[in-house]
Amino acid sequence: QVQLVESGGGLVQAGDSLKLSCAASGRTFSTVVMAWFRQAPGKEREFVAGISRTGDYTTYAISVKGRFTISRDNAKNTTYLQMNSLKPEDTAIYYCALKGGITTRSETAYDYWGQGTQVTVSS
Repeated sequence: QVQLVESGGGLVQAGDSLKLSCAASGRTFSTVVMAWFRQAPGKEREFVAGISRTGDYTTYAISVKGRFTISRDNAKNTTYLQMNSLKPEDTAIYYCALKGGITTRSETAYDYWGQGTQVTVSS
C-alpha cells in the first residue's frame, strides 16, 4: 500500500522560506516520479514542480521558477520542496504525488497523493 505523508507547512511572512517534505512508502522510491501540486482557496489544483526518478531532471511552474527547488533523497524515500521568497499568492494546500514512468505536469497522470500540508504566507 502506497502512502505519502507531507510535512513542513506553516504560517510565514512574505519573503520567508519554508521547506516541505514528503515521505513515501509502499513503492521502490527510486522507480517513481514525484511532484508537488497546490490548491489555493477557490481555485483548482495546479502543478508546482516535478522531479525524475534519479533527480537529474526537474520542471517547475513559471510562477515558482527561480524561487522553489524540488529535490529527492532516494535513500530516505523522501522528496522535498524548498520554497524561498514566499509571496501571499503562494498560500495553498501543498500536495505531493507519485507516479511511474516519466515526469509530467498532468495532475490526472499521478496515481497516489498525500493528504496535503497548509502553507500560509502573510503580507
